[in-house]
Amino acid sequence: MNTPEPLTPKRAWVPFAYGFRPFFLLSGLYAVVAIALWVATWPGGRFAIAGAPAMFWHGHEMVFGFIGAAIAGFMLTAVPSWTGQRGFAGRPLMLLVFLWLAGRAVFLAGDAVPFALLAVAELAFLPGVVAMVGPSLARTANRNRPLIIVLSAFWLLDAAFLYGLGTGNPLVCMIALRGAIGGVLVLITVIGGRIVPAFTGNALRAAGVEATLRSPAGLGRATIGATLAWAIAAAFSPLGVWAALLAAVAAALHLARMAGWQGWRTGRMPIVWILHLAYAWLPVGLALHAVFIATGAPWAAHWLHALGAGAAGMMILAVMTRAALGHTGRPLRVSGAIVVAYSLLLVAVLVRVFAAVIPGLAYPTAIHLAGGLWVLSFGLFVITYTPVLLLPRVDGKPG
Repeated sequence: MNTPEPLTPKRAWVPFAYGFRPFFLLSGLYAVVAIALWVATWPGGRFAIAGAPAMFWHGHEMVFGFIGAAIAGFMLTAVPSWTGQRGFAGRPLMLLVFLWLAGRAVFLAGDAVPFALLAVAELAFLPGVVAMVGPSLARTANRNRPLIIVLSAFWLLDAAFLYGLGTGNPLVCMIALRGAIGGVLVLITVIGGRIVPAFTGNALRAAGVEATLRSPAGLGRATIGATLAWAIAAAFSPLGVWAALLAAVAAALHLARMAGWQGWRTGRMPIVWILHLAYAWLPVGLALHAVFIATGAPWAAHWLHALGAGAAGMMILAVMTRAALGHTGRPLRVSGAIVVAYSLLLVAVLVRVFAAVIPGLAYPTAIHLAGGLWVLSFGLFVITYTPVLLLPRVDGKPG
């Protein structure tokens, strides 16, 4: 009698079996490395490029390095699901990883490499991502086609940042960075507006809780439109009246949207409540921006970190911890270590944003404390998820 072959994978390591695997791991690792380097050398910094302040290295690497890797991992995983086509794996994925690493290497080297080489190495990655996911999105009629435009705009903003560096124009660099962060927040508004209520409803029903979540399409479109308008205004005139008005309107719309998602019912579901907590930083950060423009209140001055570290950083951790489990055949339950990581990241953002009103906390201490908590949070992610991301699926399926 023939005995069925066991579902034991033939390979011990499969880091390039699916798009999320290398890029989620790289995103987590770089969240640790980039912030550890920044905090260790703050305030002077050792990564000045082309005579620009060291904070430009920090801003660029968090947006186009850390967030860029997370976006690539998400897109390379979501597009096959959206289009019903085969996932991205193997040598093309290896090439993309090499291009991302090349960009990080030249930015770490800074002025030690010719600026032209730095620009070429940095700008090669995102076109590679578009070249991989673009044909699949273009061939299939679906609502996600505009994401090709989003990726292209992200690349153009990276190019604009490099142009500002090369021409000695810090204003162009700042516009590009604020524009890129705004684009990421619009992406969170679009994608988060789909996955947060969907995952919440599924989790509540699976727990036997009757759930009727509201997510009106009209409210969603208005929220996306207001966030996009704010992103444009904030990029070019971050302290202008229009930026304040649009920030206030967008914050109110985000709050109205969240009210229908019933996040308060997910207290015993860390893998769900972290999504709500991450999304909540959008209205908080936008409200802080409006207050700061209107009043100049010191406690609202760090609105950009509320949006960048809070909304973007926390949503990245939330999505990576969930998607990695689902796409490796594991139950959608996070470990206690990851719940601690969620909590550490929340405290890190609170310290970074509201340091000015924490009694007895000096600003330099706050920077080091927030940075240390961030490193610990993503360090826990790396330690916990390295086996998940490198080993084969537990159900024996490919991917």
